[in-house]
Amino acid sequence: MGVDGRLRAVVGLAQAMAAACAPRDSVRAAARGARLAMDGSFAAISAWERERGRLRVLVNEGELRPGEEEFPEDESYPVHDFPEIAEFLHERWAGGGGPHAWVESAGGGRPGRRGEALRRRGRGTCVVAPIVLSGRAWGELYVARDEGLPDFDEDDAEFATVLAAVVAAGLAQSDRLEEARRLAFTDPLTGLANRRAVDMRLDEALEEHRRTGIAVSLVVCDLNGLKKVNDTLGHAMGDRLLERFGSVLSVCGAMLPGALVARLGGDEFCLVSAGPPADEVVRVTEELCRRAAELELGEGVACGVASTGDPIGQVTSSRRLFRLADAAQYKAKAARSPEPVVAGRDTAVVLLADAAQQEARGERRRFRGRA
Repeated sequence: MGVDGRLRAVVGLAQAMAAACAPRDSVRAAARGARLAMDGSFAAISAWERERGRLRVLVNEGELRPGEEEFPEDESYPVHDFPEIAEFLHERWAGGGGPHAWVESAGGGRPGRRGEALRRRGRGTCVVAPIVLSGRAWGELYVARDEGLPDFDEDDAEFATVLAAVVAAGLAQSDRLEEARRLAFTDPLTGLANRRAVDMRLDEALEEHRRTGIAVSLVVCDLNGLKKVNDTLGHAMGDRLLERFGSVLSVCGAMLPGALVARLGGDEFCLVSAGPPADEVVRVTEELCRRAAELELGEGVACGVASTGDPIGQVTSSRRLFRLADAAQYKAKAARSPEPVVAGRDTAVVLLADAAQQEARGERRRFRGRA
């Protein structure tokens, strides 16, 4: 396809998305337009659900393989299996560069999840293009060609970058229709869930705990050094630290199936897990502490863990779980611990939390200075 053909393809894609009457029609038009423009056999569009730590496939278009559906019910992949969307590209954009597509190939037995998927489905090469809305990674455009067809090259990657920008502009129109609903449960800076979403998820999880006995765990995180970054480097760099830690938390949260990650406000974040045992939650929190300590900004993170899988006594409400996780977090912060403090495994934490029962309704008791 020559330059004129590609220009017509870009215009056609934009027009098809503009004519779509519903979000589902819009993403289908985007995938189809991109596939045709790239002379691809298959295309997909996926969204990065930060609060769930996963890439969720919205649409598959073209020549589908067994197990692939046009609009899958729940086809998703942990974002830690594709770290480039959350880590490598984030650093490139933060450094002033723009999102750029890249080519993956099934040839040569190259390791990696994308190469494995290409070989398993009889496809030879693919182009992956980040979709960016409002300066934040929203998801990705994926176009593949079957084995035996010409491989994609760097010129194709350049073109896919342009197509992803057009797709982003079209999605922004549809996205505005969902904005009010999303803002009610989303932190606008990091894209993670907010406190309202956490409260709802915890209530649901504890109800399931009462019915089935599953473990419910809460991790409360306090980012160290944010004030220093704001005071010395400016609030823009402080916001960058918050966003970067939010990405790390999303990646680690994806290691726990069904976990919800959120920003509670200021420098406080949390993770809600329902199902995985307490030991697994602690292991993931240790990994979170390690990754946070390696960030280029800030001074790591203080984490407290409270889980019904540990000896913390009866948990009848989310408020008690918050008190326990809060107390553990403040003890970790006071001790500048590089590892999480776990309620129940540290009996002093349970005593501290239970001594703070006279709290104002709906407010979390502060333990600073008492740990």
